[in-house]
Amino acid sequence: MSNIDTMSVNAIRVLAADAVQKAKSGHPGLPLGSAAMAYELWAKHMNHNPANPDWPNRDRFILSGGHGSTLLYSLLHLFGYGLTKEDLMQFRQLDSLTPGHPEYRHTRGVEATTGPLGAGMGMAVGMAIAEAHLAAKFNKEGYPVVDHYTYVLGGDGCMMEGISSEAFSLAGTLGLNKLIVLYDSNQISIEGSTDIAFTEDVKKRFEAFGFQTLVVEDGNNLEEIGKAIEEAKADKTRPTMITVKTQIGFGCPAKQGKASAHGEPLGEENVIALKENLGWPSTEPFFVPDEVYANYKAIAAEKAKVEDSWNKMFAEYCAKYPEMKKAWDEEFDMEIAKKLIDDEEFWAYDEKPEATRNLSGVVINRLKDKVPNLMGGAADLSPSTKTYMKDMGDFSKADYAGRNMHFGVRELAMAAIGNGMTLHGLRAFVSTFFVFSDYVKPMARLSSIMKIPTVYVLTHDSIGVGEDGPTHEPIEQLAMLRSMPNFHVFRPADATETIASWYSAVTSMETPTALVLTRQNLPQLAGSSKEALKGAYVLEDSTKATPDAIIIASGSEVSLAVEAKAELAKEGIDVRVVSMPSMDVFEEQSEEYKESVLPKSVRARVAVEALGDFGWGKYVGLDGKTVTMKGFGASAPAATLFKKFGFTTENVVAAVKDVL
Repeated sequence: MSNIDTMSVNAIRVLAADAVQKAKSGHPGLPLGSAAMAYELWAKHMNHNPANPDWPNRDRFILSGGHGSTLLYSLLHLFGYGLTKEDLMQFRQLDSLTPGHPEYRHTRGVEATTGPLGAGMGMAVGMAIAEAHLAAKFNKEGYPVVDHYTYVLGGDGCMMEGISSEAFSLAGTLGLNKLIVLYDSNQISIEGSTDIAFTEDVKKRFEAFGFQTLVVEDGNNLEEIGKAIEEAKADKTRPTMITVKTQIGFGCPAKQGKASAHGEPLGEENVIALKENLGWPSTEPFFVPDEVYANYKAIAAEKAKVEDSWNKMFAEYCAKYPEMKKAWDEEFDMEIAKKLIDDEEFWAYDEKPEATRNLSGVVINRLKDKVPNLMGGAADLSPSTKTYMKDMGDFSKADYAGRNMHFGVRELAMAAIGNGMTLHGLRAFVSTFFVFSDYVKPMARLSSIMKIPTVYVLTHDSIGVGEDGPTHEPIEQLAMLRSMPNFHVFRPADATETIASWYSAVTSMETPTALVLTRQNLPQLAGSSKEALKGAYVLEDSTKATPDAIIIASGSEVSLAVEAKAELAKEGIDVRVVSMPSMDVFEEQSEEYKESVLPKSVRARVAVEALGDFGWGKYVGLDGKTVTMKGFGASAPAATLFKKFGFTTENVVAAVKDVL
């Protein structure tokens, strides 16, 4: 290792330690231990251009161990991504560019929001899938316009989390050779030695997944790390996991190799001792010698040349293959679906009763030809969730051009992988039964935080599941998803609302969407319209200027509300029926529109929904009632269950009379 390389590695360490110390909060252990492998990767093997962090063919780097964020921030600062020394000094402070865990869209050069351990591993698999798919779609002989790697760095905690096993099992099956996992193996977690809870042979696990597995015994040996990375790149059939054996808190005499280095500042005296031990030329906080900055600047300049070469090749590619240039532009046009708002064929439907999951399947197969980057699938459930795109091929080791994903029974990893695909520029959708959104939710939450429009297709949406019983009948899941900030949940009532839900999902730029769909057939409603795009609207109005009461419903219960309105009219009670497919979208409308749909003067309100009642109080108020589920479901035919739990015309009529 040359002296300038040593200095450049140690610059990462001292900046990380200083940032945590100044904040009096953070995790110095991972950055101190992983600095050498990170430097070797970023400086000598990874294609990236600090002057253009959005270069399409850049290699992706995800810090799955997001708690070690000062490692990434130090790299971004030193390589010239725009993070200043002052930004490092504001680590973990309000409105700074250096929050406690890396945040996508917030800090230039951060490829994904990480923090929940293992999540970055799943997103890395998604990015590698997207790269393989786009390469198969666009590359021509002599023109590898999509040709880059996805690197992900994480530690023992990431390997303990089940999501990493789910994701890497699929990665090995798919032979994603452009995926390289750097395993920071220091055998320390918060509670102490990993021996207390984690003694498996991780290398053998990855071999079983179908990975090439390499080991670097000395995590400070740049030459050995570099050799392993190149060996990983040389394998053209398998992803690679490189175990890099490190010491947590490396360089700090009092903390090296100890659990206390993980998640607390080293202490001012220990930071000074660290710098002295590393032979750092100054104990001044955040000091980096000019020659180190010069080294990073020179490396960045060389990296820019790689993009320059690609730009030249891409220009030649576009000139030689103008039809591919057109396809490329359409692939990455995230607003292409907006043209569908006035497309009559897109909005067409048959009048026959149909399950909204079936209608969703029809819409997906219309979208596949209109939205070329739409790609997704299910957790081994596409025949049930109706998420298969006809004639689009199956993404597999044998055919990376296929647009149908088979995620296997891996809901948590599926959602993370979907996020990775979205981050890479695809319109990704994932699918499972609605009750299993419990498995999906942590990664759906990351979609919301990152402001990325991943689509979640969630079918079998209520007690309508019937005979499968309470384990498969969602009750509280709708309230769970509705409670999430920056997340749209649609529960459509018929074909028009289902089409509107999909239109909203594929035109969204910063908000993920869940489509909650029925297994049972629903009638097509005469009053439904594109107004569903506003989240709620008047489906059937009263004849009076001020209705006697308002019935609000979603999904399969909207037709029940319409039936109740007709029965009430026979008794001279004139009600308005409001369909509310999306509470979230309705709340985004103007106060004037919301008042026009749900006037405050009408306090006699009933909400009808075959799920839990949590959240409906906002709309029915103190004087209103809900016809909802008060407990879990049961195993019986759906019609029997709807009657047992009170989802009948008679019960809704009685509820309206009660509030009157």
